[in-house]
Amino acid sequence: MSETDQDWDEGNPERLYVITRGRSGSSGPTTFDLVTLVVSRAEPTPTMQPEHAAILRICASPLSVAEVSAYLGLPMSVVTVLLADLLTEHRVEARLPVPQAILPDRALIEAVIHGLQKL
Repeated sequence: MSETDQDWDEGNPERLYVITRGRSGSSGPTTFDLVTLVVSRAEPTPTMQPEHAAILRICASPLSVAEVSAYLGLPMSVVTVLLADLLTEHRVEARLPVPQAILPDRALIEAVIHGLQKL
């Protein structure tokens, strides 16, 4: 192994800069949250950047952005840039998780229960 290979550390900031092509955020209005669910809509191609291809492979079933980041061993900031690329190319679909239901007022529920009991 050459000296330059030894200097190429997986967590090296220069490597992250190369992966994102110097970008630090998405170019579009889309923002990803830790819990945004991502699913592949396309297969990886041979000419694709390895990280993009890895995302498409692991997102065959829905994964959160946090899970994608953990599986790839990359910071979330880098993963969101890569996901934005794939989203722009319509290779992935991103969805916010289903929000918890907003429950009606307790007094309303009690009134309905009392009304049903009187029937």
